[in-house]
Parts: sequence; C-alpha cells; structure tokens
Amino acid sequence: MRSITRNTILPVLIFMAWATLSGSCKKYLAINKNPNAAEEPPINGLLANTTYNTANDIFQISNYTSYYVQYLASPNPAGGADVYDNIDASTAWNDIYNIMTDLYDMRKFAAAKGTNAYVGVADILLALHLNMTSNAWGDIPYSQAFLGVQNLTPKFDNQKDIYDTCIALLDAGIAALQQPDAAGEMDAASDFIHGGSVTAWIKTAHMLKARMLNQLSKQPGYNADAVLSELSSGYTGNGDDAQVIAFNSGVNDNPWGDVAIANAGLNLDGWLSSYFVDALDGATYGVFDPRLPHITDTTKFGDYRGTPNGKGRIGTGTNHEECYLTEDGWYSTTTAPFLIATYAEADFLKAEALFRKGDKPNAYLAYLDGIKQHMMKMSLPDTAITRYTSDPSVAVGSGALTLQLIMKEKYVACFLSPVTWDDMRRTDYAYQGFTLPVGALLTSFIRRMPYPVDELSRNGKNAPTVQLSDHLWWDQ
Repeated sequence: MRSITRNTILPVLIFMAWATLSGSCKKYLAINKNPNAAEEPPINGLLANTTYNTANDIFQISNYTSYYVQYLASPNPAGGADVYDNIDASTAWNDIYNIMTDLYDMRKFAAAKGTNAYVGVADILLALHLNMTSNAWGDIPYSQAFLGVQNLTPKFDNQKDIYDTCIALLDAGIAALQQPDAAGEMDAASDFIHGGSVTAWIKTAHMLKARMLNQLSKQPGYNADAVLSELSSGYTGNGDDAQVIAFNSGVNDNPWGDVAIANAGLNLDGWLSSYFVDALDGATYGVFDPRLPHITDTTKFGDYRGTPNGKGRIGTGTNHEECYLTEDGWYSTTTAPFLIATYAEADFLKAEALFRKGDKPNAYLAYLDGIKQHMMKMSLPDTAITRYTSDPSVAVGSGALTLQLIMKEKYVACFLSPVTWDDMRRTDYAYQGFTLPVGALLTSFIRRMPYPVDELSRNGKNAPTVQLSDHLWWDQ
C-alpha cells in the first residue's frame, strides 16, 4: 500500500468528514432528507470515507466477537459479551450501514460516470461488509436498504441470498477493475487500503472470495478446489495485505490503540482472555509463542496471566496482575496497521482446503508458511521464527497434521479478527481446551448476535425472531 504522510492525511480526513456530513442523501438510517445536502458528493470523498472507516466497521464487530472466541475477556464478572448476554450493538450496526450506504452511492455515481475502478472497489467493500454483517446477525436488510425515505422499513434478506450477493459482487468488482480504463483511475491519497492500486484490489477480491467459499466447509457444496483457485489469483506475500495504516497518534488512532489508551487511563478494556494467553505461553500446547511479548507485557509477577471469560479480574485492575492490550503492543499502538485480510490468513485457508482434499504434504507446507509469514509481518527475528516452527509441537510432520492444529495457528495469526468466530462456528468450537465462559447464559456456544435495539425499534416488524444459540445457514 502507498504510504500516506501526516501532511497528506489531515486535509484528506477533513475533506472526508465533510463528505460524510454533506454527501449521501439516501441513507437507510436517515429519517429526514436535508434539502441543503449535495445530491452527489465528491467521489474521492466517498472513497476516502469508506476505505478508512472499513477499519472501524471491522473493529466494531470484532469488539464483540473477540470475547466470543476468547481473545479478550471482561475484567468485570459476567461481562455481557463474555457470558452471551443480549448485548446491544446498535452503534456497530448503524456505523456499518452508514458506510454501506456510502458504498452504494459510490457505486451508483461511479457507474454513471463510467469510472470502473471506483465501481470495482465499491463492489468489493460492499461484499466484505455484507458478509461480515450477515455472519454476525444472519438475515439483514439489503435489497431494500438504501432507498432512503422511499422505504424506512426494509425487508430482511435471507442469509443465503446475502451470501450469493457477496460472491456476485466480488465477481463484478474484479470484472470492473479488469477494464482497461480502470488502471490509474483512482485518487491514490483517497484510498486508505491499497493506495489506488487496481492490481492490489483484484488480489484482495480473490482473497475475500476464497475466504467466503471456505466458509461453506460444513455444506455439501463445499469445493476445496474453488478455494484454491481463488487463492492462486490472490496474495503472494505480506506486501499484498489489505490493511489501513493511515493512523496518526493523537489525531486519528488505530481503534485498538484507543482501547489500550483507555485501559491505561483505568477505563478497563482490552484484557486478554486466559484461553488466549494459555494458548501462547505454553500452558495448553507446551511451547512458548514468541508473538505473545509483542502483544502484551508480563504481569507484576513476571509471567503472563489472562482473565477467565465470565469470571472477571483477580485484583483491582490497577496493579498489572493480568495481561491486556498495551500501548506498545504490535496490534495496539496508536499507529499500528489495522488488518483486513492478510497473506498469512491466505496460507491457512490454503492449508485447510488442501487438508480437506486429503493433500496433507502440501497442507503442511502452507500451515508452516502461514506461521512464518505472520511472524515475519510482526518483525520477529529469524531465530525466534525458526525456534518456534522447529518445536516438535509445531513441526509435527505432514502425517500428524490435524485440522485442529491448522485452526489453532490460524487463531493466533488472525488475532482480533471477526473471521475467527466464523472459523469456530464452522468447526463447532473444537479448539483444544476451549470451554464455555464462567456463568454462561447459554448451555451451548453462541452462534449469532442479537439484533440491535435501534433496528428493532424502527424496523422490528421485519426483524426475525432469533435465539443466540440458533445456527446460521452455513453453520448447519
């Protein structure tokens, strides 16, 4: 991705904010139409707003799913997400739909202008958002969602239809970006993910399609070869990763950096689950993972200690008796890259697809490469990478490779990503040592999020009645 300097980003962000306020006038969530708003906001403003805020939208979802998969744990007993309570994710829902509305508008305006690059990016990001949103809630509004005052109570589209729409959007996005006039069409400074590179966006589309096709691993129609085919047109190295890096400390922070700052200010948040810490400190798998010191610090006891989900902290929360995201952690500095899709994840998708095909030798190579690539991205020294990937508990050989081991390493490499909750549901939470949180309000693992209060209040007549233990269509 193109590096964007502080001097570049500040005026762009100011412009982006203006575009957000005065731009789209057919917001799904809007009640009244502003007669003074521009009918067609500048398309570069829409590109800046949507690419930059994709990081925030993913964060909004992962700030719940990270508790469900036990990356994080509440420092207080019976934290809502910890124990599968009916949390209200209205802010996440509203933010996501606002950005999807901007993507809808960007595609419409770009299509009218014949600017294929903007059409393609809009299709790809809309597919990402729809898939993430449906994977969290199931049925969601889409086909009638962006009509503004023409329909303020849109129907909820079926989960499977949403999935099919996502695949179609990715295919359409690739086709648009492959048009001869697409190259060089985008304003690089307004694209906070790939800096205007059409080639990079095409790779990301293939990567996202591989992710979505692999999501069907429990379905009869699962096709490992189709997953592998998409990956072959996707990422070839860490330099291809889709990520937002345009953060400036104290101006516009990485959202996980804000969590770390809040925690340091005693607004307790971002505490690491004992399950995650045990998976990395040797307690569960018998090998210390050198990535752990790059994520958190040791406690006052000189070791790593997580917080059990649902149980809460052991001390006051101010004496560093347990681990949490730190202000200098690789994921949680204010300027840390916010990861959307990575080459390491692609390696694990490849490993899983090959394993399901029965090709364990090549699955094993992809599994090892996924570990190495993630460690390289975190800038770990070669000696640490070699030591870990040579440990007998990791270097098990192709004959002893298991799907559980592939998913364990993907769990670490996809730290804080909502994709991990998809993985856990696909594999029925079959992760070594993974148990229900203390005081769980369900007798089984959570399978979906409750619909937000805001949506139920304005569109409750169309919202399905669901239970948090209900399986989504691909999780059957």
